[in-house]
Amino acid sequence: MATLQKITLVITIIGALTWGLIGIFDFNLVETIFKNMTALHRVIYSIVGICGLINIGILFMNFEDKD
Repeated sequence: MATLQKITLVITIIGALTWGLIGIFDFNLVETIFKNMTALHRVIYSIVGICGLINIGILFMNFEDKD
């Protein structure tokens, strides 16, 4: 499960940086890369959203030291 959470965390961070670019510079990186593929945009945004939901589990993890 830790590997899945790391992968989803990376995707969530990339999504957050993309939203930061939109908010600060009004520059949509996804649209720039994938041009006029509206369906693909929806898939990418959905994947980022699902990854964010998976990462909610990190909030409830037990962060005890093992040493």
